[in-house]
Amino acid sequence: MTAIIQEAARRRTFAVISHPDAGKSTMTEALALHASAITEAGAVHGKAGRRGVTSDWMDMEKARGISITSAALRFEYRGHMFNLVDTPGHADFSEDTYRVLAAVDCAVMLLDAAKGMEPQTLKLFEVCRHRRIPVITFVNKWDRPGREALELLDEIQEKTGLRPTPITWPIGTGGFFHGVVDRVVDQAVRYTRTPGGATKAIETELTPEQALTEIGEDWERAKDEVDLLSAIGSDHDQKAFEAHESTPVLFGAALNNFGVGRLLDAMVDIAPAPAPRPDVKDDPRPLDRPFSGLVFKVQANMDPSHRDRIAFVRVCSGRFERGMVLTHAATGRPFATKYAQSVFGQERATIDEAFPGDVVGLVNATALRPGDTLYDGSAVEFPRIPSFAPEHFWTARCRDSSRAKQFRKGIEQMEAEGVVQVLRSEIRGDQSPVLAAVGPMQFDVVKHRLAGEFNTEIAMDRLDFSLARITDAESAPVLARQRGVEVFTRAIDGELLALFTDEWRMRGVLRDHPGLVLKALLADTRG
Repeated sequence: MTAIIQEAARRRTFAVISHPDAGKSTMTEALALHASAITEAGAVHGKAGRRGVTSDWMDMEKARGISITSAALRFEYRGHMFNLVDTPGHADFSEDTYRVLAAVDCAVMLLDAAKGMEPQTLKLFEVCRHRRIPVITFVNKWDRPGREALELLDEIQEKTGLRPTPITWPIGTGGFFHGVVDRVVDQAVRYTRTPGGATKAIETELTPEQALTEIGEDWERAKDEVDLLSAIGSDHDQKAFEAHESTPVLFGAALNNFGVGRLLDAMVDIAPAPAPRPDVKDDPRPLDRPFSGLVFKVQANMDPSHRDRIAFVRVCSGRFERGMVLTHAATGRPFATKYAQSVFGQERATIDEAFPGDVVGLVNATALRPGDTLYDGSAVEFPRIPSFAPEHFWTARCRDSSRAKQFRKGIEQMEAEGVVQVLRSEIRGDQSPVLAAVGPMQFDVVKHRLAGEFNTEIAMDRLDFSLARITDAESAPVLARQRGVEVFTRAIDGELLALFTDEWRMRGVLRDHPGLVLKALLADTRG
């Protein structure tokens, strides 16, 4: 076994996915705390004096208590190197989450104990299903009133089709959380909250006799439910998990750091290590081949004092060494890697080497875009990351004509990062491009960042479109003549998009012109 394969075997690269307010940012901090990457956990909605989450650096995130941008936290735990790729926590940014999921080998699906499978959670789960990403489920907020644990298991199976196989089981109902039964070692673990909940919870292992004496009725009930799970065969099966047929389940409360250590242990014990990734020809790239990496995220101006641009790259094969000169597959041009970092919010650390599964932030990556491939040695290119179907369309124009240059530069920056899709047409010209987005909050980000980073105020007007379809050069002229339809060129890839006021207008046009090419984009559930 080569050193590269050995290093890859101890990597765990994952993301936490959830519905807004399920506790994703709090869980991110709690995981980092347990791995000793930070000394005190923050909270999105913390009390006065308690610091905000390290990963949520943008002013909008701090003000609204949500995650918008992505980051990658690198830490060691039990001899394994973890790459926790943080994702946007709001439904409006699901396209960015999809790009992040292109870089991970496993996902932790976070459920609110009271709300269960919420719409955004299910949507992100479907992305995991599409990409064949194994999912570990963590039922969060068990320290608050919630639903019955067995009821939640039924809902998981009903809505995802995965068989839930609890690794831990709660002792006490929601709001009366004593600890868990660790089904792997058949042992009770009692949790004690530390003052403020900002440091690791105290874990006390109890024998069945001690649990009965100290916890009583709640322990007996938990033991009966565990026996029931064993009787119906709800035990972890590694092959079924990796085949995306089952999901291991754990219970806890990230805010108080209950059950977080058990989740990290599960990541070490059962989460998959990096595997060979198929290239555009569907040929898996062996891990020990020369370096190759996929750009899955580009973010500019993360450090306001430096105004730099960082490309987040998932290492797919080989050994990365800082300073090596790579080839940019899209252009064939060389790309120097003098400045390579791990990035979590505004906290950075230099990376000198990395292996398959690691995430590297390459600074001053002006030529790179999400979906690009970098490689060393023999040429390789990985499949590009598809764009989501936009549902909201607004025109943008610069309020001050003297800032036109900065306006154009800012719009190009937002397009390159994938913050919005930029659509252009000869009729509308370049002075007022059309911005297309999955969710309306993406436009708020554009306005906020153009004002803060480019000192440019913009005005925006909503267009009466709600549906986009890919078309071709033959169909475009016919579509452009239809009422309630407009055809644009997507700037980033030259794709022709036909916009419709609604689904009925599209169906009417197809009925009158059945030969037109209209193809749905990714994550569009409409016909």
